[in-house]
Amino acid sequence: MTERRRITGTPKLKIELPVPVGACQGCQHGSVGRIIWEVLEELELGENTIWIGGVTCGTMNAFLSDLDAVGPVPHGRAPDIGSAMKRLLGKETIIITYQGDGDAIAIGTESLIQAAARAERITVFMANNANYGTTGGQMAPTTLMEQRTTTTPQGRGMVEGFPINTAELVAQLRGTAYSARGAITSPANYQRTKKYVKKALQKQIDDIGFSFVEILSACPPNWGKKPVDCLKWIDDEMISQYPLGEFRDLESLN
Repeated sequence: MTERRRITGTPKLKIELPVPVGACQGCQHGSVGRIIWEVLEELELGENTIWIGGVTCGTMNAFLSDLDAVGPVPHGRAPDIGSAMKRLLGKETIIITYQGDGDAIAIGTESLIQAAARAERITVFMANNANYGTTGGQMAPTTLMEQRTTTTPQGRGMVEGFPINTAELVAQLRGTAYSARGAITSPANYQRTKKYVKKALQKQIDDIGFSFVEILSACPPNWGKKPVDCLKWIDDEMISQYPLGEFRDLESLN
């Protein structure tokens, strides 16, 4: 008899709230959340996972999850809170943080870097939409050169400095067991990113070290583009600055 498996539908770990929880048209935080829910479900981690929501439009995913959740936590401090929870609750508890680029690699740089340096057994997911999406589209550490934002109306230049490639930066730290970058601009990229998410969580399950996945994500209102055009812009512009792939994948830190 042919084995049957579900290939679509709402993930079981996603819940519906009694009040509407909206997102901008074309926003991809919901799609990134879906990937995480699907992987947690496939790995049967729902009962053992705590979702920590950083300051980002995607914090809403924490409260759309049938998981224990905390958030939004103080700006940039999700890895600190995750580290404390992991140490108190033990390795059987899976700790994930969901953060924006401004939260993780601007105000939260110290927290992210030090958690990786300590090899904290947590997993950080960072949505990179190349701007401060939550607060109106200002320049972020991930804003591309020559990209216009509300604080760089002429385009980012040398005065503002270069963008930060977070996945490559985290990969250089000895406590990092896994670091990767994905995108969700096509079905193929969706599945590829899902593999990265699963590998990152598996590093935590195996108690190896810190794990990190950066995901390129569209922000149509602040980019001033239609949703479909945002996907093309990610493929044509962002990926040249932020190449997709795995940058560190270790079975042991020794």
